[in-house]
Amino acid sequence: MPNYISAFRNTSSAAAVIISVALMLFSGFMATRLTKRLRLPDVTAYIVSGILIGPYCLHLVPPKIIDGTDFLPDIALAFIAFGTGEFFRMSILRKNGLKVVIITILEACLTSLLIFAVVYYVLRLNFAFSVVLGALASATAPASTMMTIRQTGAKGDFVNTLLQVVALDDVVGLIEYSIAISVALASISGPGTGSGVGFDLQFDLRNVLLPIAVNAGVLALGCFFGLAMKWMLFKKHSTDNRLIIAIALLFSFCGICTLFDVSPLLGCMSMGTVYVNLTEDDKLFKQLNYFSPPILLLFFVRSGLSFELDALFSTSAVVGSAPLLLVGAVYFIVRILGKYAGAFWGCLLVHKPKNVRNYLGLALIPQAGVAIGLAALGARTLGGEMGGALQTIILASSVLYELIGPGCAKLSLYLSGSYHTRLEDIVPEEDLPASEGRRSAIELLIERIQKIQKELPPPNPLLSEEEDAFMEASEKQYAAMEASRRYANIRRSRLRRF
Repeated sequence: MPNYISAFRNTSSAAAVIISVALMLFSGFMATRLTKRLRLPDVTAYIVSGILIGPYCLHLVPPKIIDGTDFLPDIALAFIAFGTGEFFRMSILRKNGLKVVIITILEACLTSLLIFAVVYYVLRLNFAFSVVLGALASATAPASTMMTIRQTGAKGDFVNTLLQVVALDDVVGLIEYSIAISVALASISGPGTGSGVGFDLQFDLRNVLLPIAVNAGVLALGCFFGLAMKWMLFKKHSTDNRLIIAIALLFSFCGICTLFDVSPLLGCMSMGTVYVNLTEDDKLFKQLNYFSPPILLLFFVRSGLSFELDALFSTSAVVGSAPLLLVGAVYFIVRILGKYAGAFWGCLLVHKPKNVRNYLGLALIPQAGVAIGLAALGARTLGGEMGGALQTIILASSVLYELIGPGCAKLSLYLSGSYHTRLEDIVPEEDLPASEGRRSAIELLIERIQKIQKELPPPNPLLSEEEDAFMEASEKQYAAMEASRRYANIRRSRLRRF
C-alpha cells in the first residue's frame, strides 16, 4: 500500500487526475459543513481544505496534478468576469447616476494608491510587485456582504448604496489589474529595470503603448464575441444548447487570450456587457451561476494547494528585503484603512447622509474570489519567486478578510440603522391623546406585529433563481423529448398501415 500511495503521488495518469478532482470536490464540500456552523463563507472552507490536502499537510494530491490544473484560474475568472458584465446595463447605470460611480472609483483607487505607496516607498519592495499588489487591493468579495444583508433583512439607503458599490467594485478592480500588469511587464522589460527601489520610471514609449493597444484589442474582441453570442443563441435553441454555446464561446475566448499570454478579464466582461445590453437576457447568467459552483470550488481548493506556507516566514530577494509575513500584515491593515477612508471621502463628496458616510467602508472589507483569481493570473504572468510571493500574500490575507468581513458588514448595517434588534426600534410606539388612555402591552404587540407584516417582502420561493432556471431548462428538454417520441410513434403507425 505505501508503494501504491507513493506511485500515485508521482503520477499524472488518468486515474490520478480523476481521483484528485474527486478528492478536491469532496474535501471542499466537507469543509463547508464545519464553516457553516461557524457562520463563515464557503470560500474560506475551500482554501483551508486545499491547504490541508496539499503539500504542506496531508500531501494527498500529486504535484503534477496541481501544476497541470493551472488553467482553472482562467476558466473561473471567465465566469466571474462575464457575470460582472451583467451589472453594466445602461438602464442600471442611468438609474444609479454618477454618485455610486464616484464613490466606487475613489475608494478603490485610494486603496490601491495607499498599498502601492506603503509597499514601494516604505517597505522598499520591487516596483512591478508593488504596482500589481496595489491593484489587487481594490477588489472586494460581495458574497459575504450580500449574505449578511439577507440574514439581517436590512434595507434603506445604506443597503442600496452598498449593493451598488460592491457590484461595481470588482469591475474597477479588473480594469486596475489590467493596467497594473501591463505597467509591471513594461517595467520588467524596459530599460533601467531593477528589482529594488532604484527603478527608472522613464519607460520606452513602445513598452507603454503596446499593453494599452493589446487591452484595447481584447476589449474589441470581447465585444465581437458578445455579438456572436447574441447571434448564436436563438430563442428556438433549447436551454441546454444555449448553455453549451455560451460555455464554448467563453472557453474559446479564454483559449485565444491564453495563447497570446493576455488576460481575458476585460474581454469576458465586455462580452457579458454587450450581450446583456443587446438581449436583456438575464436567464443565461442565472444558468451559468448554477453551472459554475463546482468549477469555482476546484479553483479555490487549488489555490489552497498552491499556497506556499513556508514563504510567509522567509524573504524574497526578487521582491525585496522585507519578510512576506510583514508585507502581508501591512497589506491587511492598510487595505482596511484605504477602503474606509476612500468610502468616507467618496460619500462626503457626493453628499451622502452621515449614516452612509461613516459606516460604508466597514462593509467593503471582505476580499476573496476576484482577488484570488487575479493573483493566480498575476503569479503566472510575473512568474518565479515574485509570482509566488504575490499569490501567497493574497491567499493569506483573503482568509483573514473572510473571517472578519461578515462581522464588520453586520456591524456596519447595525450602526447605520439599516436593521434593528428591538421591536420598539422597528415600530415605535405612537403617542396617544390623553383622552384615549394607554393601551395594554398585548394590544401594542399585536398592532406592531401587524405593521411589520405589512412591510415584509413576499415569501421567497422554494427554489433560488438559478435553480428555477435549471428546472425550467429541464422541463423544456423533457417536453422536447416527449414531442419527439410522439412524432416517432405517429410515423411508425403510418408506416405499418402501408
